[in-house]
Amino acid sequence: MKKFLGLCLAITVLISSCNLPAAGAPDPQIATAAALTVQAALNVVTPLASPTSAGNSIGVPTKAISTPTYSQPMASVGEVVNCRTGPGASYERVTQILPAESVKIIGFFPPNYWVVSTKDGECWLSGEFTTPVGSFAVIPTVTAPPTPTGGAPDAATFPKNGWTFFCYDNGQSDISLKWNDNSSTETGYRVIRNGDMIAELPANSTYFAETITLLSGQSVAYQIQAYNQSGETNSSTAKMSCP
Repeated sequence: MKKFLGLCLAITVLISSCNLPAAGAPDPQIATAAALTVQAALNVVTPLASPTSAGNSIGVPTKAISTPTYSQPMASVGEVVNCRTGPGASYERVTQILPAESVKIIGFFPPNYWVVSTKDGECWLSGEFTTPVGSFAVIPTVTAPPTPTGGAPDAATFPKNGWTFFCYDNGQSDISLKWNDNSSTETGYRVIRNGDMIAELPANSTYFAETITLLSGQSVAYQIQAYNQSGETNSSTAKMSCP
């Protein structure tokens, strides 16, 4: 504003000097000073704000730096699942994962096994029964434990009258099984009903019972499977039916 007022004053003085009679002409030094004032005012240039100046006053956008997010890979199951020392049913069971649990994934074994960390230690979980979530890119691929050495356990045998069953009128049947534990190297026993495993029991087990629906004329067959890290063996078949 001060520069502008100075410019106006100088122009006014210059115009006034031009309108005065020649006899009263202004002092040449005054006219020269006024002209220099006008020229100086015209040469004043206001510098533009720098794009890098504080506050980024000319509105140049600042590039945002994004930080990648990472979520810990976790695994959960829809039903009770055995977690073992290796990728297969012949490996010893470490623990069981319950549907309400969520365990940390720490490794992957192709094509479909997850190594997880549980309160009972690290173990291998079959991907067939597992729902994984999280950032899998950071999960290392692992190798399987050495193939178990030694032989499969001796098969269990049913003694005479080793199984009993009772059929009710409402279609329910009580089933009980007893067997001889013939091995000292088994990891545990599995109860097989009509070709499907329905229960897994600890080593030295000799008894199992359940109540199932078995209508008149239907039959059911059971086997007891002893297993360890080297393999498994099956008992003879106990078959029963309701009249």
